[in-house]
Amino acid sequence: MKRLFLCASIIGACPLALAASTAQTFSTERLSAEVKALSSDAFEGRGPATPAETRTIDYVVAQMKAAGLQPGGDLRDGKRAWTQAVPLRRSAIVGTPTLTLRHDGKREALTQGGQISIRAPMDGSTRVAIADAPLVFVGYGVSAPERHWDDFKGIDLHGTIAVVLINDPDFETGTGDFGGKAMTYYGRWTYKYEEAARRGALGMLVVHETAPASYGWATVKNSNTNAMFDIVRDKPAAVHPELEGWIQRDLAVQMFQRAGLDFDALKKQAQTRAFKPVVLKGESLSANFRVDSEVITSHNIAGRVEGSRHPDETVIYSAHWDHLGVGAPDAKGDRIYNGAVDNAAGTAALIEMGRAFAQGPKPERSVVFLNVTAEEKGLLGSEYYAANPLYPLATTVGVLNMDALDPHGPARNFTISGSAKLGLLDDLVAEAKQYGMSYTADPKPEAGHFFRSDHFSFAKRGVPAISFGSGNDWVDGGLAAGKAAEDDYNTRRYHQPADEWQASWTFTGMARDLQLIYTVGNELANSDQWPDWSKDSEFRGIRDASAAQRK
Repeated sequence: MKRLFLCASIIGACPLALAASTAQTFSTERLSAEVKALSSDAFEGRGPATPAETRTIDYVVAQMKAAGLQPGGDLRDGKRAWTQAVPLRRSAIVGTPTLTLRHDGKREALTQGGQISIRAPMDGSTRVAIADAPLVFVGYGVSAPERHWDDFKGIDLHGTIAVVLINDPDFETGTGDFGGKAMTYYGRWTYKYEEAARRGALGMLVVHETAPASYGWATVKNSNTNAMFDIVRDKPAAVHPELEGWIQRDLAVQMFQRAGLDFDALKKQAQTRAFKPVVLKGESLSANFRVDSEVITSHNIAGRVEGSRHPDETVIYSAHWDHLGVGAPDAKGDRIYNGAVDNAAGTAALIEMGRAFAQGPKPERSVVFLNVTAEEKGLLGSEYYAANPLYPLATTVGVLNMDALDPHGPARNFTISGSAKLGLLDDLVAEAKQYGMSYTADPKPEAGHFFRSDHFSFAKRGVPAISFGSGNDWVDGGLAAGKAAEDDYNTRRYHQPADEWQASWTFTGMARDLQLIYTVGNELANSDQWPDWSKDSEFRGIRDASAAQRK
C-alpha cells in the first residue's frame, strides 16, 4: 500500500536545498535512466515468477555490479550469490465455495464476494470441509499483556470460528491504551488471523466497517476472492487458521440479532478491558470447497558493502522490485502495469544508494541493499527474508525502506508510513534540518500504513525499521500543488497502466531525499548506535529480548 507525495521544482533554485558540504550527491540522470528502463514495456510490469522476473534480476544485478557492490545473497559453495531464493505458495479456491449460515436449523446460503469474502486457505489445506462450526464473538481479538488487555479471557476456540472487529479498541473514541486514532499492529487483520491460529480456532471472520478498515467493501472483495500467496512455511497452520475471511457489517448485525445479541452494545463493551467473549447461540457456519495449491520460486536481490570494523553488524536499505505484471486493459487497451513510481523509483534509488556507499569511504558496519520480490502480493519477499535472514536480525542495526519515492522536485518536508515512535525517526528528523526539511506525521495513522510496506516484516520481529515517504509541501506551489499531484497519481496512475516514466520528471527531489536517507544510514554504519523503539511500542520487547547479542 503506497501513499505518494509529489513535488515540482528545480533543486538548485531553492535555498532550502542547501546541505552540509560533506553530503553525498546523487545523479538525476542515472535515476531517470534506471526508472525508464525498469518501467518500460520490455519488463512487462515486473511480475514475480514470470519471464519478466529474470529480465529484472539481470538488469538490477548488472547495475549493482557496475555500482561497485558485492553479491550479498544466498551462500552457494561458500560464496554469496546475487539473489535469495524465495519459495512462495500460491493457493486458489477451485470454483465457487459453498458457504452456509445456520440458525436453529434454518440454513442461509452466503454469496462469495457478497455478504462474505473467504480467502483461499494458506494453512496448507487442499480442501476445506467445515460443518456447522459454532461462532464466537471475541471483540477486537487482542491479547496485549503489555497493555493489560485480553479479549479472550481463557476461552477455548478449538473447533469454533471467531468473529472479530477491525482496528483497535480505541479507534472510535480516539483515546485509550492503543494510541488513540493511530492503529497499532493489534488493529490489523493480519494480526487477528495470526492470533486466531495461535489459539487453535478453525477460522476467523473480520467484520468489515469502512471507517475503521479505511477502505470499502469493494477493496475487501477484490483483495480476498482471488489467488492468495504466502511464503512457504514449515508450520503454516501456526499463523493461519483454516478459514480466513470477512463479512459485511449488515450480516454481522443480523447474526447477532438472531442470537439475541445487540451488535452495537457488544461493540462498546469490546472497547473496555471488562469485555468477555460471547457465543452466538444457535449460529454456525459451514464451508466446503477445494483448493488448488502450488509452490513457485521468486527471488530477492541483495548487494553488499562489507564493513571495515564490524562486518557482522548490518544496516539495510530496502525496496521492492515487483509490480503487477500484465493484467486487465485500461480504456486505451494498455495491459502492462509498468510501475514507474511504484516501485521502479525505489529500485533505482536502491541502486544509487549502493553506488554511494560502494564508491565512498568504506563504512565500519556492513550495508546491504535488499531489493525484495512480491511486495504487491503481501510483503512476501521481505517477509521471507525476515523469517530466513541472510544476516542475523539481532545484529541488524535498522532498515530504511524506499517505496514510491517522488520523481519530481524538492519538498519542504518528508514523512514515513504510519506513526511509529523509534530512534530511526528521531535520526531522520534531526538530519533533515540540514536539508531545510521538516517531518510531517502521517495524516491518517488510523489507516495502518505502517503495516503495509516492506519495513514492517522487520519491525514485527523487533528490528527498527521505517519506510521513507517524500514530502507533500512543494517548494514550488506549496501544499495545494502537492495535494493536487497526489490526487492525480492516486486516481489516474496508482496500480494502473498509466504509472509510466515521464520525460518531464526532474528527479531533483528524489536526489535530495536520497541525501537525507544516505546521511542517516551512513551515520548508523559508522557508529556504535543501536536505535530502538519507544518504551510503549509493541515491538520494544521483541527487540530487547536479543539485546545480549548486541554487546
